[in-house]
Amino acid sequence: MKSLTILFLLLITSITSMKAEQATIRISTAETDLILKTAPNGRLYQAYLGEKLINESETQSLSYYITHPASDGAVTPRGWEVYPVSGGEDYFEPAFAIQHNDGNMTSYLYYQSHEVQDIDSNTKKTIIKLADDKYPVQVTLYYVTFAKENVIKSWTEIKHNEKKAVKISQYASSMLYFESPKYFLNEYSGDWAKEVQLSTQELKFGKKLIDTKLGSRAAMHAYPFFQLGLGQEVQENQGTVLVGTIGWTGNFRFTFEIDNVNNLRVISGINPYASTYELKPNEIFKTPEFIYTLSYKGAGKASRDISAWALKYQLKDGQGDRLTLLNNWEATGPNFDENILGEWMHEAHDLGVDMFLLDDGWFGNKYPRFDDKRALGDWEPTHSKLPNGIPGLVTKAKEAGVKFGLWVEPEMINPKSELFEKHPDWAIMQPNREPYYYRHQLVLDLSNPAVQDFSFGVIDKILRENPDLAYLKWDCNSPITNIYSPYLKDKQNHLYIDHVRGVYNILKRVTEKYPHVEIMMCSGGGARCDYEALKYFSEFWCSDNTDPVDRLYIQWNYSKFFPIKAMAAHVTSWNKSASIKFRTDVAMMCKLGFDISLKELSDDEKEFCKTAVKNYNSLKKVILDGNFYRLVSPYDGNHTSVLHVSKNQDKAVLFAYDIFPAFKEKLYPIKAEGLNAEKLYRIKEINLMPNMKSTLADDGKVYSGDYLMKVGINAFSSDRMSSKVIELTAE
Repeated sequence: MKSLTILFLLLITSITSMKAEQATIRISTAETDLILKTAPNGRLYQAYLGEKLINESETQSLSYYITHPASDGAVTPRGWEVYPVSGGEDYFEPAFAIQHNDGNMTSYLYYQSHEVQDIDSNTKKTIIKLADDKYPVQVTLYYVTFAKENVIKSWTEIKHNEKKAVKISQYASSMLYFESPKYFLNEYSGDWAKEVQLSTQELKFGKKLIDTKLGSRAAMHAYPFFQLGLGQEVQENQGTVLVGTIGWTGNFRFTFEIDNVNNLRVISGINPYASTYELKPNEIFKTPEFIYTLSYKGAGKASRDISAWALKYQLKDGQGDRLTLLNNWEATGPNFDENILGEWMHEAHDLGVDMFLLDDGWFGNKYPRFDDKRALGDWEPTHSKLPNGIPGLVTKAKEAGVKFGLWVEPEMINPKSELFEKHPDWAIMQPNREPYYYRHQLVLDLSNPAVQDFSFGVIDKILRENPDLAYLKWDCNSPITNIYSPYLKDKQNHLYIDHVRGVYNILKRVTEKYPHVEIMMCSGGGARCDYEALKYFSEFWCSDNTDPVDRLYIQWNYSKFFPIKAMAAHVTSWNKSASIKFRTDVAMMCKLGFDISLKELSDDEKEFCKTAVKNYNSLKKVILDGNFYRLVSPYDGNHTSVLHVSKNQDKAVLFAYDIFPAFKEKLYPIKAEGLNAEKLYRIKEINLMPNMKSTLADDGKVYSGDYLMKVGINAFSSDRMSSKVIELTAE
């Protein structure tokens, strides 16, 4: 105890001595500066966030104080503190709230030191240490900059040396400040089959929250990303736009608060709802990563920057290839057997895709999985359906000439299962109330290490016994209900956080042991879509809604935050009034798959699908790895168009979609973006139905990139639910 006291006194002395030493900390990408400064009071403030300043010396002129008129007319200074704690002189939402051992709920954090580490030629990490001068509480701020991609990610680590656990009730990953005449927020909400619905509002005085309290299927109603237009509404190709997202597969919260003088603070992190955390001495509480880019050329530039960053640094196997596939779910549901699946594998081979994916319904023996009311947790193949188990299916797939993939949901349990009969204490469930079942299931308590071992063991056994298995579709269909952990007992406020940490523990173990396996993140559709999870998943399922018209809006909005390579899209039988060409062309703008039986297609439709797969494979590098441009918004009329351009600008793929054109409406040319103005491009319409000729007036012609970007291509038509896929090749 005496040694701890001496260390604390030395810490106070160190902090006090640094109050007089003022530091300027410049956190920069190639385009953006975040400049922090210490004030004479020894605390750290944001002095600037915006376009990169040319002259280093002028950063010294930046002020770390803003002025606020007092009630008596006097002007008093108050700063934009980088990590303000509740209970101080700041009148607005804090980043951090703590209750000390003595009951005091106030802290001030003083600058101690900082260091900058060069991770590589493009990436730097800035580490800033802060500490209270009255209590042994330390906060470390981390900033990682990606210069070329113009992306910054930040997080915080909290630690203390008090005698007993302290209670932290707010713990932001990031706090940013803005000063602009107006602020416009684009947020995204939804539900099953209507993901990422866009709404825009101007922010006024007070607080606007985007948050979720669902636990596991966290993004079912609110999505962990936003766009913020500074001075004007978010535009695609002009204006200053902040794009932000939180890497957390659980409850998150974004707070946008405008103060009394129209300054905005943006606070991002875990939602502290029901999550006051008892932090033990010397335990480190690490917040999720907040990832953002500040674009000065609109939302299109921001999305290309964050996509380039994700492919290089965040997405699992972001530089690798992706498998095209055929899935059985839409056609068969859980009603299949080994022979039926063998036929599907041959269909996959005939279609030309790389893999057959077996979806839900393959497991359970005491309670065979013929519907969604049973068998979750009993991960043994159903003998009556699959007498040769998963190895037999892998063998059949090899014989058919395709790879094999499998659906799993290892975080869930049905009450009607052998696992629940054996381990009811492994489910998150109230001990003294009738349970509420979402989709007839409960969530496994992954705060419990034994349950983590079980869930990992499920996947480990499947992959260990089937080393040629190439792909997993990892589903999560239920939010957390009946909030109670039998494992945590008197620490129920830790459940939402420790559960997510348990999910990551499983995913980390799986990907470290089986790095070659592609894994799709699915959550009853698109209710999981965050960048922390995408460290372990090669793609995510955007929505169970595969109606091509609805998908145009869903894919448009997801593309603002994620690379095309991460967005899985399938051709299905949703909306049979749309042609197979339109359905396929919509799915082809993302990572292509099929969830349809070839038996329900005509000979011409089958032939078209096979040709489309060949075209996709020949252009996959451009579509999945190229620069992506949203050219014509579906929100602006009855048409939409997007463009993929290869990195070397030698190849491009233009998708033009007619949704529901009005009678005799005027049609406008589509102006390309991102081409090389000096190069000449030959235009060729592809993905034509058999015996169908192109109606594109410019088909076969050659134009400069300059012409295509300034004059454009007349590719829209007056036909409802029609589409064109146009290949542009530099000569």
